[in-house]
Amino acid sequence: MLGLVKIRVHKGINLPLKDTFHSDPYVVVTMGDQKVKTSCKKNNCNPVWDDELTLALKNPNVQIVLTVYDKDTFSKDDKIGEAKIDIKPYLKALEMSYHQDLPNGVKVDKVQQNRDNCLAKESCIIWENGKLIQDMTLILQNVECGEVKLQIEVIPKMLSEDAFYIA
Repeated sequence: MLGLVKIRVHKGINLPLKDTFHSDPYVVVTMGDQKVKTSCKKNNCNPVWDDELTLALKNPNVQIVLTVYDKDTFSKDDKIGEAKIDIKPYLKALEMSYHQDLPNGVKVDKVQQNRDNCLAKESCIIWENGKLIQDMTLILQNVECGEVKLQIEVIPKMLSEDAFYIA
């Protein structure tokens, strides 16, 4: 294990209606064979979850996939949309910053919005108390509208006082 990834799923913005009058959204986050999910928010296209989900960082080549679903009572849940997050920029930022004894609040890296990510706008990776933190808004893919605001925190596994492990 390389460390932990904590994902604080704050809220959904302008999620589409999947049922006739409403949606009951929840978020499923997967990374490799791991799967965690938020609570379901009834009748809400702008839900506030504020749920914290934790995954073990095992493989730096596996993306985090965030999928929003609409809960249905009598049928299979409808997929609303999804977004992918590449974990490699965090590992690169950890390697660059770990031995520099950085003060809290330092911007370690800046991730630009591009065709390869789902960011709504540029977002910075911040060094805070020995961890990397990034607040971001993701545009859901494969759907006409919808965004999810979240925060990612990467906590490296320590091998000793002055080293961490990256495969």
